[in-house]
Amino acid sequence: MFRSTRNSGFQMEFKNGITISVQFSTKNYCERKSMTAPIQGEMKIERVESNTAEIAIWDKEGTWLNFGHDQVKGWVEADEVATWIILCTAATSLEDLKTRVIACEMIEEVK
Repeated sequence: MFRSTRNSGFQMEFKNGITISVQFSTKNYCERKSMTAPIQGEMKIERVESNTAEIAIWDKEGTWLNFGHDQVKGWVEADEVATWIILCTAATSLEDLKTRVIACEMIEEVK
């Protein structure tokens, strides 16, 4: 299932019950972040672009993935978002997702 969020990003809910949220408005942790932008400003823009986004992941019970210091991860580039989407679709639960993330980080350390 896809969800749009006020012209500031989107959510994808997978068959396994895991949802990933990808947000890139002026109120998110991304290159567009602004403390002074108007709250409804996003809806007045026809096309919103950003080189980075903020992601969050949760399961059907409402349990959120913790990225170590927060329940959101900011300033994530498109290639990394794609990796998170792949990991989310392959996982059977948030615990399984954590295991897969740890395995990927170990692979990156070897390279």
